[in-house]
Order: sequence, then structure tokens, then C-alpha cells
Amino acid sequence: MPIDARTANPQRIGEYEILDKIAEGGMGAVYKARHPHTGELVAIKVLPPTTARNPILLRRFEQEYRAAAVLDHPNIVRAIDFCGAGPSPFLVMEFVDGESLGAKVDRDGPLSEDHAIRMIAQVCQGLHRAHKQKMVHRDVKPDNILVTADGVAKLTDLGLVKDADNEMNLTKTGRGLGTPNFMAPEQFRDAKNADVRCDIYSLGATLYTLLTGETPFGKVGPLECWMRKQNNDLTPPRQINPSVSERVEWAIQRAMSGNPENRPASCKEFVEDLTGVSIRPQTRLVEEGVPPPADLWYLVYRDEDGETHTVKGTTDGIRKALKEGLLGDATNVRADRSKQGKFASLMTHPEFRDLVIRAAPAQPPAPTTSGQMMRQTNFARRTPSAPAARPDPEAVDYCPPPPIASAYDPTQDYRPAGEDTTRPLIPVPTGTDTAERKAKKKPVEWLWWAGVLVLALVTSIVLVFVLPLLKLFE
Repeated sequence: MPIDARTANPQRIGEYEILDKIAEGGMGAVYKARHPHTGELVAIKVLPPTTARNPILLRRFEQEYRAAAVLDHPNIVRAIDFCGAGPSPFLVMEFVDGESLGAKVDRDGPLSEDHAIRMIAQVCQGLHRAHKQKMVHRDVKPDNILVTADGVAKLTDLGLVKDADNEMNLTKTGRGLGTPNFMAPEQFRDAKNADVRCDIYSLGATLYTLLTGETPFGKVGPLECWMRKQNNDLTPPRQINPSVSERVEWAIQRAMSGNPENRPASCKEFVEDLTGVSIRPQTRLVEEGVPPPADLWYLVYRDEDGETHTVKGTTDGIRKALKEGLLGDATNVRADRSKQGKFASLMTHPEFRDLVIRAAPAQPPAPTTSGQMMRQTNFARRTPSAPAARPDPEAVDYCPPPPIASAYDPTQDYRPAGEDTTRPLIPVPTGTDTAERKAKKKPVEWLWWAGVLVLALVTSIVLVFVLPLLKLFE
């Protein structure tokens, strides 16, 4: 019989027995149901007849099923069945016994930083799989992330997904599509050409909400929201929640840059920005049969005199030296874990990337009635247990590996790369060293200027006395 989401709960949809209505909105209703033979619990989304008569919305509904069916991943809600016939098409999905992150934040306030990063990193695993399948979600937000009772985050609502290999022309060029506060500014203008960096922007905006309890850019209209995004006019997360770390704030601001070229290029890079740890570190060394080293880096850089230095140090020691400017311009420093390694720019190493790449400048908006609304919510900060690891070779690791134990003395951070650690420190350019070098150069400079003055004096004598005498003899 026809299914009408506006009426009382139907007893059966297809072959599934209806147990309860979960939610209802403009796009229809979602029911909790059970398969009569297997006993499997499922969620069934039903389109109302008025919506089903719109061919574009109906095709998007079918696209949601096809995308979820292809993306078989534990962090994406699984699609089971689809029926497009009849006045009320329906989609059968995996039943998630939990709530959305949006509902949790609305009820309990911001999450702890560790909890929020774990949730986002799990979502990144699912998105990473989608991006490898050349799909872009285009609507990542807290309300579209469901969390199971055991703490597994699952991305849902693939109705706006863009499939590069199966584009059905459901989005016109030059038309925006998505949720304004969470979508990238370029998606306002042209959702059809949205790419991976649009999802990265939405991930940053989602993490912003999880940590602050506030919607990015506040309760404003789409036009003002777009202008603020273009100008990076975003209240810094630490201004709302001081417990947010500087590194996570930098990662959010970089992901939410108005210029897509300044954002991380992948979910993997975004997770690395958040954790400051390389994903699957030392892969090349393991392939070469070299055991993982201690917390030790080799650096090559040039000082202000153009001299090349090779030094080594711990992660903390190198970060401190970079912050104090002891290694000169950080963009000219190359690093690798191995002395014979392929030295690469610091921006390729997440341990130092935040010291080289500048995040989008965040400018607090002037206080207005339409600005960001601060929600004062008391909440208990807690750290949930880590979900069990999954044997997915393509997954983006969301639990950073523990720090590598090191017997290296952190007080001896800058020694010559080929020397024993008992040797004296090599001269790293400091303010005092620079002053000494300049002092040594002063005698040489004075001699040079004295020679110039003598030459000028001799030339003047010749012009004043010798030339008139020559004229007398003519």
C-alpha cells in the first residue's frame, strides 16, 4: 500500500516491520524497522509523495543509496536497499543506536579536545575512502555525524554527494549547495565543481562547533556568511574556549581558510595538522629494512653568510630553535629522520608544519546582534576510551602512535651530524655570534674606506697642482 509520511506510523514498509518513527522533516520521515526473517534492525527513510514528484530530488535520493552502497566503510552509514517505485520511495539504511554530534553539543555543550579530535579523525577515515572513490560529500556538519553507543562516529546523509565518475548533472554550474555555515565559500558560487578541499573546510567548521559549542560565523544570512568566509572573519576558537590548544586552533583556521589553496589537500593532512604526528611514519625506512630511529631529526640549513650546516636534534629541541629563530628562515630548512635521507621542506613534516605554514588570519567580528551567539554551558570534560583499531589498509590513522622512546640527550640538540654526541656543539648562529662576526669585519671595513679616502686625496692633488704646471709647459 502507499506510504505517507504525514500519517500515523505504517505497520510495514516493503518487507520490513515498522517499530517506531525516529524523526520527521521536510524531506520525509525516518523509521526504525526490523527485517522479519533475519531480525536485523534498520532505519528507513521515506520520501513524501510531494517530494517524490520532483525528479531532481528523487534522483538525489537514489544517488544517496548508490553512494552509501559503494562506500562500504565502518565510518559511513551503510545502505542496504532502495525502492524508487510507488508514490513514496524509501531507502533502507544501517540502524545507528546513538545520536548526532549536533544533538550532543546542543545538549551537553562543547566536547573535550581529545574527544572532538577522535570523532573528526574517524569521520576523516570515511571521507578518505569517499575521496579515493572520487566522491565529495559537500554537506559535512555535526548533524550528519552519528555516534554509536560504543563511540564510533559514522558519516551519513550522502544526498548531496558529488560523484566524479557518475555525474548525473543534478547540480547546475554556478549554483550553491550545502549548509551555509559549514560549507566552503567557493561552494556558495559553484557547488558542481566542489572538490576535496570543500570537505576539508566543512571538517574544520564541524570541529570548530564541537570545541566551542557555537556555529561558525553565527546566526547570519547566507550573503553575510559568505563575505565573512571570504575575509576569514572568524572568531578564534580559543577566544570562545580557552582550553583549545594553539595547534588545534591553527589547524582549524588553516582548514577554514577562504582560499582553498591554503587548506590541507587531504583528510590525512588535516589529521596530521591536528595531531602533529606523521601518519604511518618511517614507511620508507621500514621498507629499506632500517629500524625506526629514536626521536631524532637531521636538518640542513644555510646561515646568513650562506654557509651550509648539518645538525641533528629532537623534535622539541628543533621546534624551540625554530621559534627562537636560531636556524634562520624556517622555509629554507630541510629535514629527514635519516642522515642519508631525502631531505624535504619542514612543511612536509607535520611535527613542524605549524611553524612554517601560516593559518588564515582570524579577525574577531565587531559585536553585533547578528554576530556569534555565545552559549554559556557548564559541561564535564572527559576523555572517552579509544575505539578498537580496524584492519583497513587505506584508513587514515586516528589514534596517533605513542612518542618514540629516545635515549638521546635533549640538552644536546645541535651537534654535527657526523660527530659523536660527546663532541662540543657546532656554532649555531645566535644574536651573540652575529655580533662577534660583525665586530671582526669592522677592521677590514675601516681599512677599505681609508684606502678610498687616500685615493680621493691623491686625485684631488693631481687636479689642483699638476694640471696647471702642465699647461705652463705647453
